[in-house]
Amino acid sequence: MHETAILLWVTIAVAVVFDFTNGFHDTANAIATSISTRALSPHAAVGLSAIFNLVGAIVTVAFFQAKVSNTIASTLAIKPGMVVVMSALLGAISWNLITWYRGLPSSSTHALIGGLCGAGIAAAHGLDGVRWSALGRQVASLIISPPLGFIVAGIFAIALVFVIYRFGLRPAPVNRTLRSLQVLTSAFLSYSHGANDAQKTMAAMTLALVAAGDLPKFQVPLWVVVLSAAAIGFGTYAGGWRIIRTLGWSILKLQPATGMSAQLMGATVIQAATLAGLPVSTTHVITGSVMGVGASQKLSAVRWGLGANIVAAWIVTIPASALIAWVAFAILNTAGLRG
Repeated sequence: MHETAILLWVTIAVAVVFDFTNGFHDTANAIATSISTRALSPHAAVGLSAIFNLVGAIVTVAFFQAKVSNTIASTLAIKPGMVVVMSALLGAISWNLITWYRGLPSSSTHALIGGLCGAGIAAAHGLDGVRWSALGRQVASLIISPPLGFIVAGIFAIALVFVIYRFGLRPAPVNRTLRSLQVLTSAFLSYSHGANDAQKTMAAMTLALVAAGDLPKFQVPLWVVVLSAAAIGFGTYAGGWRIIRTLGWSILKLQPATGMSAQLMGATVIQAATLAGLPVSTTHVITGSVMGVGASQKLSAVRWGLGANIVAAWIVTIPASALIAWVAFAILNTAGLRG
């Protein structure tokens, strides 16, 4: 019993680390556009994002339930042990750190889902460890959301520019207004990120509690909600400056109009998915939105080559994190860890 308790708290600690890496890995999603358009200073943007990540995680679960957590938990077709959960988290953390070091905005969501698949397959000694129908639903939402962000952000940017030119608005006052609005859209995007992404860590922690026998069924406790929200908030405050440079400057030179459009439409897509209980990659959605607003102005304005490299990183994330999780499970199992 004592060993089970220790393993449980180690697993929860690993989940907190994942949540923290999720926060600093995905900071760029919410703030890169605001920094690149000079709507906010880097430190102000990071602070704002950290606060609204925290608020988004707590408020969404409190008022709309942990729908995304339930969806993530449905990935496994086996009764999850704590070693399975820990291995999945280790796979996701490792891939987060690899892509962070390379400055690539890959998906923490893909990484965790891949980790759960790899650990589930390892534990079941076969493909029966994964509930493929549930995985298909998750993958569908992950695939559809970036193009949706691309389309709606592009349309919104075109409409916004049309209104500006139609009414002959002067550029300087318009840019000042849009920079002010970017403070609100940054907050909204951070809120949406916390609402969706923190629930993935809540799912991992709750699965560990069920495996340890501390919970009779999968139902996210309040303290897990608060701990997950705090971890992603602190991670956001730590900042992921390598990815911020990629998303804020390398893909497209952003203006206040395009920056605000990308943030607002990206946040809207994420929020809609959260309310539907669907996990999406905030990284994918906002990157798609950034590329969408760029393409709406001029196709050559977007560095499509860099975008292709990012897409390649997205494609390999699930299998790469699954492989790492499979290896982690094999090592932990060989070391005699059970649970």
